[in-house]
Amino acid sequence: MSRIDYTDPVEVEKVGRYLKHIEMYRRMERTVKREGVSVKTENGSQTFVKSHPLLNEMNKVNASLLSIEKSFNFLEGNDNHSADDLI
Repeated sequence: MSRIDYTDPVEVEKVGRYLKHIEMYRRMERTVKREGVSVKTENGSQTFVKSHPLLNEMNKVNASLLSIEKSFNFLEGNDNHSADDLI
């Protein structure tokens, strides 16, 4: 928040959306880790293994995160970064 104009509601809303996307991505990541990257599907007499459906969703969320990151209007002259800047 220290790197954006917190008086601009659009920028503040972008940070909120970014954080929500991070939360969603982490939940999906935990689920995939727990269930595995591939799932066994049975359809009548057919049985096959396919990739976990959340992997596609994780890619979509990641693309959204990158898009939001690119749209931030960071304030000039505040290049002091610390570990607190990491999510």
